[in-house]
Amino acid sequence: MIRTVIVGAGGRMGRVLIALTLQDPALKLVGAVEAAGSPLQGQDAGGVAGVPACGVRITANLAELLRGADGLIDFTVPENTRETVRAGAAAGVSMVIGTTGLTGDDRAQMAALARDGARLFVAPNMSIGVNLLFHLCGKVANILGPNYDIEVVEMHHRRKQDAPSGTAVRLAEVLAAATGRSYADDVRHGRHGIVGARTAREIGMHALRGGDVVGDHTVVFATDGERVELTHKASSRETFANGALRALKFMATAAPGRVYDMQDVLGLREA
Repeated sequence: MIRTVIVGAGGRMGRVLIALTLQDPALKLVGAVEAAGSPLQGQDAGGVAGVPACGVRITANLAELLRGADGLIDFTVPENTRETVRAGAAAGVSMVIGTTGLTGDDRAQMAALARDGARLFVAPNMSIGVNLLFHLCGKVANILGPNYDIEVVEMHHRRKQDAPSGTAVRLAEVLAAATGRSYADDVRHGRHGIVGARTAREIGMHALRGGDVVGDHTVVFATDGERVELTHKASSRETFANGALRALKFMATAAPGRVYDMQDVLGLREA
């Protein structure tokens, strides 16, 4: 069994991950981490997740837990994930990172750690359907060509803190790469006022927030006379959690040397 630590055990994703880890015969929950000072410190992780008590108490001491672990999963915030990755690399465990809002510097540092032997998997969205959407968007953008304008629209619950979502960013990166554009130079975040006509190179990016929406993403390809829309809608966080557990199992046998993502897990990576 893969001895597993869940970082961010008290969050919405953390609770789902704990519940599913306890149900999976290939995994064994050996640790649950929350920030020091959290009222959840010392509580049973199973009880916090809404399932029967499991004997694993929530703690802030990640380094100690990793001494008896094979892998960890982290869906928290960038400042916390940076510490998690350093601790995981030092302990030599497999790491599955689902945190959004990571910077280019964060990704560069993770890549450097992977080259030095860290076992790292990083994906802004671990839904199988969304990762198929990434793959399809690159193909469709290439097939339709430059006469189709591209817009990305995402919607999430009112409590989401970062915008655009990590998934939307990744979609735009895929679209930019497929069409010879640059995320930094060609993505346009919303429009307001007299902005002039849409340019041929821009990729529009729009973030909607409201209610309890788990995550909706749509890519629009529009030209004179028609448009094509590719949409993915998530209705449960179990979608992402199941992908994370699948990634953790994949990383148990993956060779270090680079950062992996869901395209690797699903066999969609093109040489």
